[in-house]
Amino acid sequence: MSARRALLLDAALELLGTEGWSGTSVRAICQSARLNPRYFYESFTDLDDLVIALYDQLIDELREQVTDAVEAAGEHDRMRALVRATVEFIDADHRRGRVLYVEALGNEKLNRRRVETGFIIAGHVDAAGGSGDPLSMITASILVGGFSELLLAWLNGLITVTREQLIDTATALFTAMTDEAGTLPRC
Repeated sequence: MSARRALLLDAALELLGTEGWSGTSVRAICQSARLNPRYFYESFTDLDDLVIALYDQLIDELREQVTDAVEAAGEHDRMRALVRATVEFIDADHRRGRVLYVEALGNEKLNRRRVETGFIIAGHVDAAGGSGDPLSMITASILVGGFSELLLAWLNGLITVTREQLIDTATALFTAMTDEAGTLPRC
């Protein structure tokens, strides 16, 4: 059953990550996975359940990649490691960016998960450069939201810089913002 579940998740990534919600249905996923719909319902209650499982899988993969990079980096390089790991994760498979940053907005249940997860990711950003207080979490939340938009604009060709330029500039901005936030009165 786990092999069929993996096939369904792969099919969902392909469809949601390329065609969006308009091309993603239980029927289309089953056809893409070459599985009978009966197998779909052995693993998932409905399409929302599958898409949330896909989103969670992508977030877990991203979190693991970011955590490994931040832990391997020296104290001074943690923010760059976080930015690099995120950019590389999204750039390695653009479908991930579409699922995480675009299609998550098109479904009420998935959007709720996106908001919940954003705070978890903000905690990782805060750990890379902040102190865990409310102001640091506010700063990290702004950075996460802004970084999501930046990644989308870059993936869509609206910002035409190399991967390294994106990493350098985003790291510099993240660092400047967290440094400046450190001078503000605490909440």
